[in-house]
Amino acid sequence: MRLGPLHPDRARALVTAFRGLPVLVVGDVMLDRFIAGTVSRISPEAPVPVVRFRSEQATLGGAANVARNLAALGARVSLVGVVGADRAAGRIRRELMGHRIPVDALISDPSRRTTEKVRIVTDRNQQVARIDYEEQSDLDPATERRVVEHVDRLASGASAVVASDYLKGTMTAAVMRLLVATVSAARPLLVDPKIPHLDLYAGATVLTPNQPEAEAATHCQIRSDEDVPAAAAAFRSRVRCHAVLLTRGELGMYLSSDHAAGAIPATAREVADVTGAGDTVIATLALGLSAGATLAEAAWLANQAAGIVVGRFGPATASPEELIEAFARPA
Repeated sequence: MRLGPLHPDRARALVTAFRGLPVLVVGDVMLDRFIAGTVSRISPEAPVPVVRFRSEQATLGGAANVARNLAALGARVSLVGVVGADRAAGRIRRELMGHRIPVDALISDPSRRTTEKVRIVTDRNQQVARIDYEEQSDLDPATERRVVEHVDRLASGASAVVASDYLKGTMTAAVMRLLVATVSAARPLLVDPKIPHLDLYAGATVLTPNQPEAEAATHCQIRSDEDVPAAAAAFRSRVRCHAVLLTRGELGMYLSSDHAAGAIPATAREVADVTGAGDTVIATLALGLSAGATLAEAAWLANQAAGIVVGRFGPATASPEELIEAFARPA
């Protein structure tokens, strides 16, 4: 069953209401670097391509990219996260300030390395390799207390809270307990989940797993569209959250909740890169709910936003104007 489409006039009203809405993002902050070059030969030293350097760019990743997507859609964003005391941390701060995202709750822990993903890509945007600089251990108690203090201070003023969990140590049991206890009853709590932390998310408003995550959590194989409703419902039951928006790439999304359930078809005409698409989904979903949308309406908004960003290379954002225009185009 498909969810009924969102009327363009309703979409315009909701997206217009995004401006100035206060949204809090808590999670694993990252820097995404892209080293691009041309490939014309194979190395004589090993059967690998030789990439001749052409350019390099860096952009926000993880929770910072969720914040960037929210800011691009007009939200007033607060971000709580942890970085090291290194060059990547400085670059993240500069990028955030360039997007008018405050950095006062970005905690520096000199004992940790800032999470950084370096992708080597060809001039056709094909990934050759990826190097991850990261730590996966939980925060030390002192840094965790600082995260909890910032969340406690900022959550009450937010219209929605997004927990962006990439298993890089920020989303500890204590941080998630605080979010569920103080946030979910008063405002939407949205979680981009990871399988090892499923038991921490009980009570959240909505989770946004992708299909492999849903299969791993429920031990249900999704071989066709007919398998999706049962897998989404099983995921909901396993985590004990109120709703699940299961993302399926080029196959669209599936919403499972008490009040609405159904599929939403993908809208992308061309797919250049899916990097960061999940960040766009959860950011748009959070803003939709903050603006007064139903879960089904917010899911439609998130689906359209994802269709916009996957047509671009690297972590990208959608503007309010682009989102409104996407609903105005004929299906």
